[in-house]
This record gives sequence, structure tokens and C-alpha cells, in this order.
Amino acid sequence: MNAVLALEDGTWYRGLAAGALGEAAGEVVFNTSMTGYQEVLTDPSYAGQIVTMTAPQIGNYGVTAGDAESQAPRVAGFIMREESPLASNWRADGTLRDYLVRHNIVAISDIDTRALTRVLRSAGVMRGVIATGQVDPEQLVEKARAIRKMEGSDLVREVTCDRAYEWRDRAPAAGDADHAEFGLAPARRASRRLRVAAYDFGVKWNILRRLDAYGCDVHVFPASAPARELLATEPDGIFLSNGPGDPAALPYAIDNVRQLVQSDRPMFGICLGHQVLGLAVGGETFKLKFGHRGANHPVKELSSGKVEITSQNHGFAVDPGSLPSDVKVTHLNLYDGTVEGFRHTSKPIFSVQYHPEASPGPHDADYLFQQFLESMEKR
Repeated sequence: MNAVLALEDGTWYRGLAAGALGEAAGEVVFNTSMTGYQEVLTDPSYAGQIVTMTAPQIGNYGVTAGDAESQAPRVAGFIMREESPLASNWRADGTLRDYLVRHNIVAISDIDTRALTRVLRSAGVMRGVIATGQVDPEQLVEKARAIRKMEGSDLVREVTCDRAYEWRDRAPAAGDADHAEFGLAPARRASRRLRVAAYDFGVKWNILRRLDAYGCDVHVFPASAPARELLATEPDGIFLSNGPGDPAALPYAIDNVRQLVQSDRPMFGICLGHQVLGLAVGGETFKLKFGHRGANHPVKELSSGKVEITSQNHGFAVDPGSLPSDVKVTHLNLYDGTVEGFRHTSKPIFSVQYHPEASPGPHDADYLFQQFLESMEKR
């Protein structure tokens, strides 16, 4: 069946339906990862976004339960150059197309994703619509222009958990078994089980797996839970997760994190958690032209000069000029010089913009979990 992708600037592409039938609307972005499409599909940070994969063929190793990063795909839609009809992988339990159809994700294939990516890099990411069947591209362009903008959107409420839970009680067995066998062994584990209270802004499961692997019992809280509820568990540390949308549109989260900062407990933030922490300590955030999404982004650790190849997924960044004097920038993106990490000079608080837990991506930054471990043990 035919399908059309239309963008708000009037650009449109005709291709083939590669998933569920119907319409999908959201901000069209691109991801440069060569593998890891299932992790991308199930990453809650992609809520509200139609993801373009720049790798030329997607779906060739199928899908498997152990590679999911949440209960189900979270993307608004999916774009591919070529959809592989075969799933060649001994771990696979289905094809990508069947997976997309089962979870009602509208997708399009057989379009020039290189051309689309050049448009998004030049003009910036923009709103778009995918529709299957016989549709009028011009009408789809008008629909794209009516979609809510990412700036000012609170998408966290759509992906956060509905009640607090212990990760070990809810961890999916298939995922844990796979990651125990194929995952990276931690450099060391905590000398005792440490209690971590984590805000779920749209957390990826592999973050929780990594904290567990390092010896932490993780108590996960909804994004709107008051700070006092986290502190009532007497945690050794606080974790702020990744998630979708505009961090400045989360006043409730910013206020709660500001209170937690005053508690002087060790705190570690990733992605949206990094941005919320930046706002909580007095900084400001801004929207990037086309964001950072992929598994090969170079980041420089300023204290050592070491360059890490990192996994990234974000469309907003912290303004370094807005940070107070007691907050020090620790990491920079070598593509555009944006802030990739900071640390408080007098409190045991730090965060990074990228994803040290990978899934997909390299493990260069896994040491950050050990740093969080050490800060909790010191306290």
C-alpha cells in the first residue's frame, strides 16, 4: 500500500506503508544509529516524534523481547529507506513489520532518507504527518502545520509510570536474562545494596538494569511525585531519568528537583534529567536545530581530555552561560560545542546529556554509573 510523508514546510515524499495503516503525526527527527532500531522504537524519549533511521536497511535482524526499552514502542511514527522482509537472527521472535502492526505504529519505507535528513539538517526538525492509502499530500501538509510544537510540550505525563514501584519487582525476565548474558559487566559492585530513588520522566529499562547491576535497589517514582516521597525512602542517592519533550515545560519536576538538591544527597541525571537539573540549579535550556540522535557522537571530558563515543537522543540543551558559578561544565559535544555534562562544585550532584547505559550504542561512558556509586558510598 502507498504512503505519504508530509512536512510543515510543504515538502512531501511518496513511499510504501511499512507498519500499521492510518495516520501518524509528530516532530520528524533523524537517528544515525546503524543498529538498535527496536531500542529506538521503545525509548520513551521519542514520544511525540516520528523517527527517521538514516541506515539504509532496517529490520534485517527482526525484533526480540530482550531488546525492548519499555513496555511498547513509544515513537509517533517510523521512517525507513528499505524495510527488510526477513528477520535473520537466532534471537528474533518476529519481524519488524509484524511488530509495528501489532503495536499500531504507522511507518513508511521506500523514500530517500538521505534527502529527508539533508532537509532536516538544513531547515531544522519540523512537524510532519505519515498517512497510508490514497491521500492528498497538500492536505497532509496543512495537518502537519496544525500539530502542537515540541517547545512548551509536557510529554512526560504521557510516558511516566502511574505509581511508584521497585524495579526488581517489575523487571522483565526476558530482558534481564539477555542483558546478564550479553551486557557489560560492571567494573565493581557496591559494598552493600544501595537505595536509589529514581524519577521516571520516561526512563529506559537499561538505565535501571545498570543501576541494579552496580548493586543498587531502585525505587521508581512518577514524574509528579513530591520530593518528600522520594526522601521518605531514605535513599542513598537520587536519579533523574531521560524522557521526552521540553524540559522548561515541567515546572513541577523542576521544583521537586530543586528541593532534592537542597537535601545534599548524591544525584545523577541523564538526558532530560540533566536538563531538569540544569533548570533546578538556576540555568536555562534551549531547543537545538536538529538535535543529537545516534550512537556515534563524540564527547570530550574536559578534566582529562578523553573523548568518548556516546549514544544520544535529545532535542534540547543547557545554556552554559546561564549556569551559576558553583556549577562547572564537565563535558562538551565535539560536533557543536554544546554542554554534555556538568557537576556542582560543592554538592555531590552531576549529570550528562548523553546515554551511558547505551542500548543501543557504545559503552565508553558506563563509568558514570560507578561514579554515582562512589558518591553514594562516600556519603
